[in-house]
Formats: sequence, C-alpha cells, structure tokens
Amino acid sequence: MTAFLSVESSLTGRFWRGPDATLDRAAEALAQDSRLPLPVTRILASRGVAPHEAQAYLDPKLRDLLPDPLTLRDMGKAAERIVAATLGRQRIAIFADYDVDGGSSAALLIDWLRQQGLDATLYIPDRIDEGYGPNVPAITGLARDHDLIICVDCGTLSHEALAAAAPRDVIVLDHHQGGETLPPVLAVVNPNRADEDGALGHLCAAGVVFLTLVQCNRLLREGGHAQPDLIRLLDLVALATVADVAPLVGVNRAFVRQGLTVMARRERPGLVALSDVARLDSAPNAFHLGFLLGPRINAGGRVGKADLGALCLSCTDTALAGRLATQLDELNRDRRAIEAAVREAALAQVEARGSDTLVAWAAGEGWHPGVVGIVAARVKEAMNLPSVVIGVEHGIGKGSARSVPGVDLGRAIQRLAAEGLLLKGGGHAMAAGLTIEEAKIPEAMERLSQLLAREMAERSGAGELRISGLMDPAGATIELMQLLDRAGPFGQAAPAPRFAFADQLIDSAGTMGDAHLRLRFRSPGSQPLEAVAWGAMTGPLGPALLESKGRRYHLAGKLELSQWGGRERVRLRLDDAAEVI
Repeated sequence: MTAFLSVESSLTGRFWRGPDATLDRAAEALAQDSRLPLPVTRILASRGVAPHEAQAYLDPKLRDLLPDPLTLRDMGKAAERIVAATLGRQRIAIFADYDVDGGSSAALLIDWLRQQGLDATLYIPDRIDEGYGPNVPAITGLARDHDLIICVDCGTLSHEALAAAAPRDVIVLDHHQGGETLPPVLAVVNPNRADEDGALGHLCAAGVVFLTLVQCNRLLREGGHAQPDLIRLLDLVALATVADVAPLVGVNRAFVRQGLTVMARRERPGLVALSDVARLDSAPNAFHLGFLLGPRINAGGRVGKADLGALCLSCTDTALAGRLATQLDELNRDRRAIEAAVREAALAQVEARGSDTLVAWAAGEGWHPGVVGIVAARVKEAMNLPSVVIGVEHGIGKGSARSVPGVDLGRAIQRLAAEGLLLKGGGHAMAAGLTIEEAKIPEAMERLSQLLAREMAERSGAGELRISGLMDPAGATIELMQLLDRAGPFGQAAPAPRFAFADQLIDSAGTMGDAHLRLRFRSPGSQPLEAVAWGAMTGPLGPALLESKGRRYHLAGKLELSQWGGRERVRLRLDDAAEVI
C-alpha cells in the first residue's frame, strides 16, 4: 500500500492512508449527479449514500427516521404503566446513572412529568459509596415511599437490587448489554437485551426514554388527554447521544441535528448556564456537546455530588441553574487536576508493561474512581488499544474500560463477570465498568486479552491516520463548512472528514497556554490559514512544530469554524504533520 503524500511515518509515527479508489469513484459520480462539492460527496459515499438518497441524508427528519417504539420488547407495558401512574397522580421515583446519559434521561422524564403537573423523586447513587446501578438499600427506601420506580441508564443486570422493590412496580429504560435473564420487574425496555435483534442497539438510554415518551404521548392522545411537547426535549437527547459516544447513524443523526436546533434557542436554563460558564459563544455543535458541556455535567458524578448534573439539566429557575452550573464548572477544574495525576501514573504503568499486549491496563491504590473512566479514554487514545484503568481501595478495585472501534469490550467484560473473575461488570461495546478483587486483576486482564484477541486481529490500520482527501487553504471557505455541516453531525461511527494540506509553508508557530499549539500556514499565492492542535505540547507533535517557521510540512486535520471579534472564520484542528522531504 502506498502512503498518502508518501507519509509513512509522521511526526506522531503514523502511516497516512488516503481515500479508497472505489470510494473516490463513487464520490465523483455523486458529485456529478448532485452538483455537490467533492469533499461533501466523499462523506456521503463513505456512508453508503446512493445518489437518490443524498438530499434526504443531508436533511434528516425525525418523522422519517423515528422507529415505531413498539418494536422494542416490553415497550407497551412500560408506556401503559407510566401513563397510568401519571393520570392517577401516583408517586414516581426516577433512579438514574450519574453520567450525562443518566442525567439527561432523568431530566427528560422530569420535564415530561412536569408538563403534566407532576413532580418525581430523583435518586442518583453516589459513585464512591454506592457504585453504579441500583442497590438494595436505595431501592428498598424508594419502594417504601413510591408507587412506581423508573430506572434509567441502569438496571438491566440488577436482579437482586430490583427484587427488593416488590411489590412496587419497576420499569427499566436502559441500553447496556443484558444477560441471559432479566431482573424481576414489570418491564425492561432495552434494545441491547439478549432477545432483541439489535436493530436499535445504537440508541443511548436517553434515546430509549424518548421513544418511551413517544409511545406514552400516543396513549394519551388515544385517551383524549393533552400531550406534553416532545420536541422541546430533543436538546437533552442530543446531548446524551453525543456525550455517551453513541453511533451517529439512523435516528441518532436526527436526534442530534434537531436537538442542536432546539438547544440554540437557549430555552433550557441549565443548558444555557452551562454554555455560559463554558464560554460557548456560537451556535452549539456536536463537538461542544462532547467536549465542553459533557465533561462539566459529568463532573458532579465524578468528583462531587452525583445528582448535580441531572438537577442542573432539569432546573427551571435561572438563578439556581447559574449556581449549579458554576458549581459543576468548579468541580470540572478539580476533576482535571485529579485526572492529570492519575493519567500520568497510569501511562507510566502501561509503558513499563511494554507494547506486546492487546489491552492497555493500569491499577493504582487510591486512584479516584470518578476519573478512572476518563483516564481510560486517554490511555486508549495514547495507545490505540482497549484500555482499563482501576482504582483500588481496601483490596477492591473499581475500574472503567474504553474500547476502540470494532472491538466489543462490554461483551468481554460481561464474560469476565460470568467466569467469576469480576465481582461485577457490564457495559456496552465502547465502554464498560467493573468491580474486582485486587488479587485477581492480573489474571482478569490476561483473560480479557484472550477474549479480545480475535476482534483485535481483525482490526486494520491501528497505526494509520485516515485522510479523506486533499484540501488547499483557498478552498477552506465558510460556504464549504456550511455544506459539510449538512453532512453531519460528526462523531462515533460518523467521523468528520480529515483533510490533508500538502506542502504548506509555516508562517508562524507558538503555544496557547502550556499544552496547546497554534500555527499559521499557506500555499504559494494563497491567504494563510490558522491551525490549532489541542494538547499537542504534551506529545511529539507540538514540540516538533514549535520551531517550524519557514519550513514546509504536509498537515492533516479537520476543519472547524471559530468565532473571533464577532467574526466567523475557518481554521484547521490539526491532528498530524510530516515535514516535506
């Protein structure tokens, strides 16, 4: 295979792989048929979009892509019970996970119930004291004071804890992989149940909750009752879909596209306040959801009070929302400091263990369980391997795992639990959690490598950087960005196009803060284009380019719009570079 632009080993040590010839031909045919520019049709071709489907893909409609909720098992029972509880003014408790998906799912239900004049009790377990998912004391207490318990983003594997709710009804709205049996509850609505066909397995929990509310509204309409406004809830569904790294395919594209439109109206006090503390001064996009808002909402569950994120998202009081958002922003700064220390120690362990492994793992005494997930994600990015990071206390480890595309980590973690190597474990393809005895960690990690061996062997391009096509600074216009935006949103399973700028002269290079790089580059006769490389000074890319002024480089990255002085301009988010030889 010939390297794109002959880059066999870039500044980050990667082989540049250009667009597939067959894909390029399909993109050129699409461009001729649709009169769209080639950078856009390359995206469409990579998604398998036929010429007659192009316009529908560029303008995804929820009404066209929303599946019938009743295709999910137990949906009918769940919706009927929720509507009965609502009309009967019964006491409802919502038990949610402490991450963005759990908080958004809880806020969806709270908003929907409030539109009907009904308040619900919110319960989110403490990450350290209670751990993930329902537990017997919490469920026993909720069952004592409520008629119905709804578990969101958790519960599918919580047999013992949910049995403690009897004789109260429990509904589970989840998306995590299920086991061979279901907990003893009224309904488990989960596209990743063992007896589901997986057609909707890409939904996050908030997507499952939204579908449930669609069916609830249908029942209310059939009964002659007023129905809450569901469109206004799409900002929460979009947030959860992106932050939980759900694949942006099918209805998820419509959820995010239309949810961003709702969010731009700035009608939800919690999201407005979070956007303001994050200094978001432009229309929100998927990047903002995943990297600005998501981490702040997660911070409460990671290093603070578990329910802060959900309370902020469901808050209706502007002043209170501002105070909650400020608190979450401060916790996020604390989280960064804790994360940095754990990340440094974890990467040192991984590197000391060597590169001859299929799983990058690390474990440490006293590592904060609230940051092991995000550190696992950082280790995965650094090593390009499935990664597990475990914090140990009193002989018990609590860890998080993050996977790479094409490797189903959740199923493997569940297998470890079934084999007795874990005290508890579960998740989905890209992320999982586990609890383990400290003495069993090395054996469990060795077994995990064995379970993932086949999928890892089938992966290609582990050390590659995929390039969508060539671009020139003169072609990086706002008009092109508007067209590219229509082919989005971009994220998991729908990557943004990465363009290569060949043989560019570096006009200037400098740092932003301690960790980031900024440079300006141009082709002969063109206006310069700005590039930023976030976090580049902590790796090989930043230091190498810092002294690059006056030299020529191939540059690769993704285009984005930035705001400065009230003006909008295009810049490159730099991923990699190679000096022209």
